[in-house]
Amino acid sequence: MDAQKTPQPLSDLFIGIAGMIGAGKSTLARALGEHLGLPVYYEPVEDNEYLADFYRDTQRYAFATQIYLLNRRFQQHQEIIWRGGGGVQDRTIYEDAVFAKSLVNLGLLDERDYRTYVALFRHMSNFMCRPSLIIYLDVTPERSFERVRLRTRDVESGVSLEYLKALHTEYERFIEDIARTVPVIRVDWDRFHDVEEMARVVEREYLHSSFLRNAQWAPTRG
Repeated sequence: MDAQKTPQPLSDLFIGIAGMIGAGKSTLARALGEHLGLPVYYEPVEDNEYLADFYRDTQRYAFATQIYLLNRRFQQHQEIIWRGGGGVQDRTIYEDAVFAKSLVNLGLLDERDYRTYVALFRHMSNFMCRPSLIIYLDVTPERSFERVRLRTRDVESGVSLEYLKALHTEYERFIEDIARTVPVIRVDWDRFHDVEEMARVVEREYLHSSFLRNAQWAPTRG
């Protein structure tokens, strides 16, 4: 984003919520959508026909799951752009590559399949407009693991701490890279309590920042 340009009003923003499994993306997406009057686009979980198989036998279903999610998220991404008027997206299409690379590093996704996935993503990205802003909910792998256990989704019962640590490493690389082209606000989600305050933080940081920022914010209400 050119720092000399006047930023879009929040009512027209395409806001992506990024973060680890169990970081609280859906909660923040819902709250920001309500507060800003923006439609919310949730991550395809309940109707994901590959997810249960992926967690049951990750190596066998890794490639199929990644392609499925890439297709669904591309469809969602394009809908936000073509409908106009902004929106809040629960996990961006760019994060799919984070999961794919983590699977390669763990030996759960074949290098050949990964190259095919990346090539497809690059072709699709030629038809995509970037989000106005990405909010990164920063949680540790240990906290992510704890939250996954607490929400007790059956399909997530096989998520390991090792997997989450690998994922977190790739997320840090992803955020550093994406911040070169899309404004990113990093938020310690454990400190979030009030959506109105959070919306003000988003507005303040977006209006005055072009690149990665750690939101300097302490909630006034617990």
